[in-house]
Amino acid sequence: MSGYIYRVVAGMLNSYRKLVIVVLLISIGIVLELSGLLETERLLMIARGYADDWWLPPVLIVLQAVMFTFALAGSLFLWVTAPIYPPEVAASILAAGAALGGVGAYLFSRRLTDEWIARIENSHAYRLLHQQDNFFALFALRVLPAFPHALVNYSSGILKVKLSHFIAAALLGVGIKSYIYCQVIYNATNSASLDELLSISTYGPLLLLSALAMIAVFLQYKLSGKSELSKKL
Repeated sequence: MSGYIYRVVAGMLNSYRKLVIVVLLISIGIVLELSGLLETERLLMIARGYADDWWLPPVLIVLQAVMFTFALAGSLFLWVTAPIYPPEVAASILAAGAALGGVGAYLFSRRLTDEWIARIENSHAYRLLHQQDNFFALFALRVLPAFPHALVNYSSGILKVKLSHFIAAALLGVGIKSYIYCQVIYNATNSASLDELLSISTYGPLLLLSALAMIAVFLQYKLSGKSELSKKL
């Protein structure tokens, strides 16, 4: 009897803790929005003033990591980092922040509410990773233009995909995608428009990379299927 009561109380406390976390995240988001700290122009103006200081890149990485951990708009730092750093430097900063934040979300996914878990389990990212837990599947999702990082992060955490695959795909996929975007923005000397970022010359290579990675996933699936069949025979 005492064990049953303990489990009920523990379950209630766990539910309340998750509820408190969700309320806290919503509150933080509202405060950031009302304060204007999520406005790209304001962040860029602040960053320009410290662009020559050594500590700014680590700060940008940490800020991204925090935002990606809690499924906030960490990708907005593309517009803060790309105009003030060369493409290779900016891409490295963005890839590091996305990977670090991805690991944070991966670990944090175990504390999500049942409702959020159900929503993630209904996503395309979750279904793909559930069927194909490998580097190529993760890489294809990371490099795909405009695909939500949060779905990849939380799906991977819920499924407990290999962390080595997860980190490598985040660094490589986000790094490649960020470099292409950063090059456009940097070369346009802060006047890049949405049309330029959406041109086929910008996102075409990313779609091709994503498609090639998905082909690799398919081939690996077929080869593994044949291997299993030969073992049975």
